Order: sequence, then structure tokens, then C-alpha cells
Amino acid sequence: MKRVLSLLVFAVLLNGCDDGNLIQEDINFESATMQSCNTNNIIYKLNDKEALLLEIPVTSFTTEPSLTNTPKEISISSSNRVVYRFFNGTVSADNICETIPAATPIVTDQWTATDGTIQILTTAIKTTNTTDNSTRITGYNHNIVFKNITFAKSTGTQVYETFPFGDYVTTTTALPFLFDETVEKCSTSNQIYNYTSSEALMLNIDPSLIVNEVTPLNSPRTGIIGTTTNILTYRLFSGLLTAAYFCNAITPTTPALSQEWNGVTGVTGISGVVEVTTTTNGPGSFKHTIVLKKVSLKKANNSFLLGDNFIYGELLTTN
Repeated sequence: MKRVLSLLVFAVLLNGCDDGNLIQEDINFESATMQSCNTNNIIYKLNDKEALLLEIPVTSFTTEPSLTNTPKEISISSSNRVVYRFFNGTVSADNICETIPAATPIVTDQWTATDGTIQILTTAIKTTNTTDNSTRITGYNHNIVFKNITFAKSTGTQVYETFPFGDYVTTTTALPFLFDETVEKCSTSNQIYNYTSSEALMLNIDPSLIVNEVTPLNSPRTGIIGTTTNILTYRLFSGLLTAAYFCNAITPTTPALSQEWNGVTGVTGISGVVEVTTTTNGPGSFKHTIVLKKVSLKKANNSFLLGDNFIYGELLTTN
């Protein structure tokens, strides 16, 4: 009898004992909306009287999509902090983002992440023009997951092997593409170009596509975007672009180049097609209308579609 009683007492003591590692408390922000502060590097979620905060430099969120299943990894540290806070009342942005936080509610407890990895998987957000099937990049979605994160709390530690934080969206200005239909050609090369004051779309065109002969009805000359001929390049500049930039043996360093996108190699009859239709434009003069069909532009892991039929422009030539 004494033996049975002793076992019961031991069981009660064991279940009532908490060394801080035995009780797993739930953190649930799945239905909370991701928000960010304009005045600091804090991204956060609020859930009534609770807040889950990530303090991380904005440079951690790139405009370069991740490779498949290859997120960016950042170690949790004093510069990349994860904090879970409890308040004695409903919490708002004023308690998170203000230089002098609101006086109420007040923090009643805090868990601080001491170890773990922040994983960020970035994908481009694209808008589609249903009229021409073109796409433009308007932002980036950064899916954030905490891996093997350890929280230090007043009663011990709590570890999560995988803790999804959520999606953080950053916006970007879509490339302007404000070209008119006027195409110029360099006299010393096969380079043709269309430009505005801040951007250029250049095509090192196959010379067999620009011939001073009228093409038959509905039978344009065709080629495909490649790496040695029909090389397509889009450039965006941070300074004023003029005609003096083009047709130089050495590419000028001004205006400063902001972005460069390159045409994706085409597949005959399927994608990356260059079509040229030639008509007369007066005695001894010809007009070559250049259309890019299902052509995509790419920069590292980023890409977008110009559209099913993108009018590159019209090139005028004479005999």
C-alpha cells in the first residue's frame, strides 16, 4: 500500500513540475494580416493582445525571385530579431511603430528568439493585360518561415522546427515602356533601336529581315530572338537618354544604367519570334514594320512577357 501511495505522489509531483521545456504554449497568428512600419525595419502581426515582431533590414527583401525551393536564409541575431509580446489590452500599430509607443496597453511578457533561421522565398507578382497577354512585374511576395527557432521565455524555452510567419509584399514600379513606333538604325552595324528619354529597346537584327523589297500579303519575314543574332536588350536609365548614346564602338557610361533585361531565346514558330513586314513608303522608300511575338525579357531569375504581338516599331529605309 505504501508503495502504491508513493508512486501516486511521485506522478502528481512530476505532472505539476515545469522546468520551462515541458509545456508547449501555442502561438497562433495564421489569420492575422502582415503589416510593416514606415519608420523602422519592423514587420509584424497583431492578434488582439499579442504581437509577433520581426525586425530585419529592408535590404533583406530583394527584387530577385528565389530559385525553386531555394529560399534566402538569414540567421536570427541582434540585427535580425524575432520577438513575441503580450499586452494587457488590445494592441495596435501605435504600440509597434511609433518612436514613443502609446502608453497603453503595456507589455506584460515577452519571448525573444535566441536562435534559428529566417527563410525568405521571393516570387514576382505579375499583372496580366488580357488584351495582348502581356505581363508586367508590379511587386514581390516574400514568404517568411522561421526554422528551428528557439524562444527564451520567463518559464524556460520553446522551440519550433518550422514556424510559418507569412507573406510580406513589397511593391515596385513597372517598367515604363513608353516607346513610340519610330525605329532608328545604326549606319555601321545591324543595331536598330527605339528609345525615350529614360529607356531603350535595342535589337541587333538579322540583316536578312530588313530588305528593300515588299513582302507578300500575310507573309512577313521571320526570325527568332537569339544570342548571336536578333539579340534583344532593354535598358532603363537613371539619367537623360539621347540619340548620342547609340551606335558607338564603346558603350557610353552616361547616362547611368539602372536596369538591363535581355530577350529570352526563341523557339521557331512558338515563342521569341521577330516578324518584319515591308511596304513601300514613296518612290525608292520602304517601311519595315517590326513585330515581336510572344517575346519575353529576362533579368537573372526575373522575366515577363512583352505580349502576343508587341509592335516594336517602324524602320524607314531607302534604296
